[in-house]
Amino acid sequence: MEKNVKTLFKAKQEVVYPTQGVGRVEKIEEKEFKGKKILYYEIYLEVSDMTVMVPVDKAVELGLRAIVSPAESKKALEIITKEYEPVPTDWKMRYQMNVDLLKKGDVTDIATVVTTLYHRSKIKELPILERKLYDSALKLLIDEISFSLGKSKDDVEQLIFSKLESE
Repeated sequence: MEKNVKTLFKAKQEVVYPTQGVGRVEKIEEKEFKGKKILYYEIYLEVSDMTVMVPVDKAVELGLRAIVSPAESKKALEIITKEYEPVPTDWKMRYQMNVDLLKKGDVTDIATVVTTLYHRSKIKELPILERKLYDSALKLLIDEISFSLGKSKDDVEQLIFSKLESE
């Protein structure tokens, strides 16, 4: 086994895997890969009913992180109610900006993507790729905030939409 590999997460801990959503570390186990023994987090992602194996030593690089605190969740919800920045009208440029934000995986960035695309969709229907990006970002936001605040996904979704529509 690799010596000095420090695990940031414990078994049964909820974590966020960027672009995939909230998952639970089912176990931490050693597996052989290309002749080396490597320590992995085995993470079950309920939203997609999928299990992923993430090498412990690559977890931070891949953006794996703990679920945000209730205070951070509230900050993300505040972003939704603030004046949003106008976004480029060129949808390809806008799409790339939003994909980059989602990849960073920060809950406030996810809230920004949801907010800008929601308001943009009120002006003009979103192209299919952007619509999928919006749906994905919304699902990620609902997922993490519901875990963080201990609320149902339905309650969080209603809360988000009431804030988006409070203009």
